Amino acid sequence: MESSHTAVYRQNNIWRGIITACGLLMIIITLAIGAFLCYKGVGTFTTYGHSVGEFLFSSQWAPADNAQGGGKVGAAMFIFGSIITCALALLISTPFSIASAIFMTEISPGIGRKILQPAVEIFVGIPSVVYGWIGLTILVPFIKDLFDLKFGFSVLAAGIVLAVMIYPTITSLSADAIRSIPKSFRQASYGLGATRWQTISQVVIPASKSGLMTAIVLGLARAFGEALAVAMVIGKMKAFPESLLSPTTNLTAAIASDMGGAMEGSEYNIALWSMALLLFIISLVFIFIIHYISAKGGHKA
Repeated sequence: MESSHTAVYRQNNIWRGIITACGLLMIIITLAIGAFLCYKGVGTFTTYGHSVGEFLFSSQWAPADNAQGGGKVGAAMFIFGSIITCALALLISTPFSIASAIFMTEISPGIGRKILQPAVEIFVGIPSVVYGWIGLTILVPFIKDLFDLKFGFSVLAAGIVLAVMIYPTITSLSADAIRSIPKSFRQASYGLGATRWQTISQVVIPASKSGLMTAIVLGLARAFGEALAVAMVIGKMKAFPESLLSPTTNLTAAIASDMGGAMEGSEYNIALWSMALLLFIISLVFIFIIHYISAKGGHKA
């Protein structure tokens, strides 16, 4: 009996060590990626002497593809392109996602569990290139014909593609947040004479607000990091868009399309690494926002 206890104790220690090592490895990898991006990205400001203000707020983008520098590295148009496409994607996707989550959990949980949940999970597994190809071959010509444009590549096309891509993320996390609300909340609401819609709108949704906000922020983070699908439909025109029907570009599309052609160590190459560093910082900001929302929701509970 004692030997069996010893064996179980030893096995527990082994698995605890493996899990701890895996967790530490992920932390080390994250720190290594951040350190590498800092090492490569700060060269725009240290090696080539550009200011952070120029990089963030200037619209003049003409970096030199050599080691001497002297070009312009204003990335404002790329930053604005990322912001406007992601904002449009959230504006389109969030109402549908939350409505789907409510239907799956509150209106018809049977259908939601058997039909909608598997369908949403299928959306998650579709590669981004498929979304981009469908947008390129179907959505872009449709927008071109609908609005009588010369080209269909536009902010609107990119926003719709991103909205479809982040829909399953927001829907799944929103459904989990709504399901986490205790049944006693609903029963108390019904006991006071509230209807189902009053219970959903005045009890369930407010109680799950922190979880819903977390889902939206995670969807926004997914939209900010998407490159291939957006690059296929946004037009990659290096200019500020005049409207939602104008082509433009964004951070991820610029990095994906230009990094391979820039000379290693050139001002152009380092400026693209600075964009990658900016995306990494934005991702960290999203993570901190999620933790803040979760902590605030936990304190209120």
